[in-house]
Amino acid sequence: MNRCWDVIVVGAGHAGCEAAFAAARVGCDVLLVTGNLDGIAAMACNCSIGGPAKANLVREIDALGGEMARNIDRTFTHIRMLNTTKGPAVQALRAQADKALYREQMKRSLELNGRIHLAQDTVSWVEPAERRDGTFILCTQQGESLLARRVVIATGTFLGGLIHIGERSYSAGRAGEPASVELASSLSELGLPVGRLKTGTVPRVSLRSVRKDNLCETPSDTKDLRFAFDRMPRPPLPLLPCWRTATTALTMRIVGDAMDRSALGSGRIRGVGPRYCPSIEAKLLRFPERAEHGVFLEREGWNTEEVYVQGTSNSLPIDVQWDMVRSIPGLERAEIVRAGYAIEYDYVHPASLTQELECRQIRGLYLAGQINGSSGYEEAAAQGLVAGANAAMSLRDSQRLRLERSESYVGVLIDDLVHCHAEEPYRLLTSRAEWRLNLGQDTAHARLAGKAFECGLVSRQRFDAVRRIVEEAEVMNEYDSPTHDRRVAELARDRELYAGYRERLSGLVEDGLWKETRIPETVDLTRAPVKQEVRERLAKRRPRTVAEALSIPGITQADVSTLLAFLSTATRHVSRETFEAEGEVWDE
Repeated sequence: MNRCWDVIVVGAGHAGCEAAFAAARVGCDVLLVTGNLDGIAAMACNCSIGGPAKANLVREIDALGGEMARNIDRTFTHIRMLNTTKGPAVQALRAQADKALYREQMKRSLELNGRIHLAQDTVSWVEPAERRDGTFILCTQQGESLLARRVVIATGTFLGGLIHIGERSYSAGRAGEPASVELASSLSELGLPVGRLKTGTVPRVSLRSVRKDNLCETPSDTKDLRFAFDRMPRPPLPLLPCWRTATTALTMRIVGDAMDRSALGSGRIRGVGPRYCPSIEAKLLRFPERAEHGVFLEREGWNTEEVYVQGTSNSLPIDVQWDMVRSIPGLERAEIVRAGYAIEYDYVHPASLTQELECRQIRGLYLAGQINGSSGYEEAAAQGLVAGANAAMSLRDSQRLRLERSESYVGVLIDDLVHCHAEEPYRLLTSRAEWRLNLGQDTAHARLAGKAFECGLVSRQRFDAVRRIVEEAEVMNEYDSPTHDRRVAELARDRELYAGYRERLSGLVEDGLWKETRIPETVDLTRAPVKQEVRERLAKRRPRTVAEALSIPGITQADVSTLLAFLSTATRHVSRETFEAEGEVWDE
């Protein structure tokens, strides 16, 4: 441990794992430090990978040589293609993992990589390279002084983490694991702009206590669906179903009656929670007239009885959680084995970062994942890959991995975080990407293989294999050969289907119309078919031009494209139904 490492990665969640893999692939020796080696790549919240926009990220991570797609393919218990009634650009693969197996397989992949070394310890202090001879010193809880030329911090919710369950609060990074308190102080002392956010998780119940006969079962898809380019070996076990139910008027009454005991409802939580994954208390406050909210029961693995009650994230006392859960059809006799909770944690405002996820004021220090104000496993993994790759490439004096909005969802994610971040946990949505018709999950490898190869993230063999598929797709029609390679057929279909749309979209964004378009005062911006958060900001600021709208924090190029289309048809009193009929995506 007395050596000076090329790259030290702090934290082994989804961001930290991808950062370590990326730096190693570029050719660096990496030390991955985490407080608990048994918690590597832990799915602290849901057991799912993928979904709208997130599946695109997973495919792009795979195209850039990452591990997430390969690992979920090895371990999924349930898989489905979402949005199958819509076009390929917004279709999304979503899988549920065996959580224990997912952790084990990711840890094993790290152990088998000859350039990655693992250490169980907690980093408590960082002394930057500017104060020394080009190396960082990382002090640990166990008394080690680690040396590194580059550092990637990927601490998830551990940075100053504080768990809330009703009236009780205690320091923790997640349930059962201590928070990283000293490191939070260290980053503040370095002058990084630190804020506070909140997220949460749901109760888990025992499968044998669920009345499955009263529920609507959703079986796994039996088609040969995969995330990764390469085919991964899988356990010879049957795929598992999940079940659908919903909250009731009684559920919401129980929550409402206990709001003064809820950490959120009582105002004890200072951090802002995620807009697109709200707690059940937030649902009640936001939609008081609505009693029915979807609830999905998802098994957490082949060898466990634990069931994830998706849709019931909360910060309620334990006794209220029991009453709430048992008010849901099918869960009348449910036994809670793990309570839900909310967690507050520190994050660094991502405006302080470059597009390469390097701290502007502390060169050589990179941040990835929830520490940057994002939410979600996939968003974290994508940032980890970019941060780890750029940390390594900066040592090689080579080009950096910089992804544009027009070529990837990863580019949209990072650009939004760095330039348009609002004061709430960021979640990637298809509607945030103005080029989304170019960014379907089936085109990820074709779009990014060249850049990945140039950066040293994938082998010549992988690059050549992707190139062959692209060449075959260019000369075939999707209906030419039903027995052809599925990847070729999907790529050919995508190119043929969206050729006209891509031409129109590129003209809309590139000809600079948005810079000159005025927003008449007579136009009702509350009717604009954009996300609710965007409508709120437009109504508050009331911009005079589309260019002014783009300058509002939290409003992206994708919102501008949608707003331009809305303004062009405003005289026809565009409704939600009209807008969707014209081929756009309405995403709340």
